[in-house]
Amino acid sequence: MSTVFITVGSTGFDSLVEACTTMSFLNGLEQLGYKQLVIQYGSSEPIYTRNMSNNNDNNEDKNNKRILKVKGYAYKPSITEDMENASLVISHAGAGSILQALRIPKPLIVVNNIYLMDNHQQELSQAMQGKGYCICSTPR
Repeated sequence: MSTVFITVGSTGFDSLVEACTTMSFLNGLEQLGYKQLVIQYGSSEPIYTRNMSNNNDNNEDKNNKRILKVKGYAYKPSITEDMENASLVISHAGAGSILQALRIPKPLIVVNNIYLMDNHQQELSQAMQGKGYCICSTPR
């Protein structure tokens, strides 16, 4: 199954969870042929729950049933299996998550959290992109 796995790491990343649970993002994944989205949302659970509830309310039409299956969780001991099962990994710019995705290896989009101290994630993700290991992005 063609799966996208998104991880926010050990805390939360509200703007990433917000962006990846919009109808336009989900529709875009469907148009690209993905069948499943798995989101490790950490402490951003309220945003995930709200948006997924709103999406389900807006997708009540039985003739317009969503093809993309979405599931999420806050934390688990290891995300290795989720990364291994994914066709694409979208990750916060934490060094551990980046290295884990690259070791598997999986195509990787790294999303910077500009609100973290010194914006250190941007420096790391841009350096990794410069070496061709990933694509660097922002939640927008």
